[in-house]
Amino acid sequence: MQQTPPRQLRIVHCFRSPVGGIFRHVRDLTEAQVAAGHQVGIICDSTTGGEHEERLFEAIRPMLALGIRRTSMQRHIGPGDIADGWRTYKIIKELRPDVLHGHGAKGGAYARAFGSLLRVSRYCVARLYSPHGGSLHYDERTMTGKLFFGLERLMERFTDHLLFVSEYERGTFIRKVGKPRVPNSLVYNGLRDAEFEPVAALPDAADFLYIGMMRDLKGPDMFIDAVKAARQKLDRDVTAVMVGDGEHLPRYHAQVERLELDGKIRFLAPMPARQAFALARFVVVPSRAEAMPYIVLETLAAGKPIVATSVGGIPEILGAESPALVNPDAGEISLKMIEAFQSPAAYAAAMPDLAELKARFGVDVMAREVEKAYFSALSKNRA
Repeated sequence: MQQTPPRQLRIVHCFRSPVGGIFRHVRDLTEAQVAAGHQVGIICDSTTGGEHEERLFEAIRPMLALGIRRTSMQRHIGPGDIADGWRTYKIIKELRPDVLHGHGAKGGAYARAFGSLLRVSRYCVARLYSPHGGSLHYDERTMTGKLFFGLERLMERFTDHLLFVSEYERGTFIRKVGKPRVPNSLVYNGLRDAEFEPVAALPDAADFLYIGMMRDLKGPDMFIDAVKAARQKLDRDVTAVMVGDGEHLPRYHAQVERLELDGKIRFLAPMPARQAFALARFVVVPSRAEAMPYIVLETLAAGKPIVATSVGGIPEILGAESPALVNPDAGEISLKMIEAFQSPAAYAAAMPDLAELKARFGVDVMAREVEKAYFSALSKNRA
């Protein structure tokens, strides 16, 4: 006899690193799910993140009935996963979730493996996985790529539903892992209503802003090279701000010094995106790879003109023919920055319509579609 899933769910989000887009995605989901009457908790790594992330945790902690549980989760597969995994499993077992939602490669592996262990004990839990790029960035021709994609295919057996944040991500999964053998959905990231309000540049604002993780995948090195090239081609002062933290930050400091850009490019610690938007007239997203970056959505919602690389799901936001798109190349990025610098009004007019953005990328749309996947998975499990 089929059992009806409870309307109020116990939902646990499991992911490794509480930084960047995944953390933002989980925070937005938890707030919407709590507002819908569900009990929500978070399990993530205890060794990553800084003061900025701690402030974000404190902001959502009071609303999470199942709490925030942090334990060590190493980035790569290794012997440490045995101890890390056992601690994570005990936390999950204690929380007794109806829905276990894994985000990213490590969170997805833990959520599906430990959700399956609970199922062996005849405890019904829905196991969902959102890749968020993660291991899908690996080259399928390498041994590392073959290993990860083989594991992804294996873990699919323990998955009730796959959630993709962009059509690009779903296409990449099909190409590198194979056509999904389980139910799957495309659910775009979403923003709150308040984020669709314009942010004006401060009177002393710089020309260009980079905001995000300081790692090569996100292209800070290309941003610095592009600023240098734009200064040379315009033969005038061009200034920039870089906001964020990460493993490669010292390298970018050295690059700025080597290119004699001290005082022309400022580095600032992580801060809320809308606060950073006031620091410059234009935003540059020079990523080498993406899934569906929040920063592009946030920039456009705030009314800021953007220069972005045509990678991952970015063209799905801007439109495939958008004049704001460039290849991930410092030279091309600099030329687009010069175009924006020289014709700011015309460049801003080419950005997507705000009302259309809100209709496609609202947090209410995202939360509703994710909840639909939860109940669908639970209904099948309880049949």
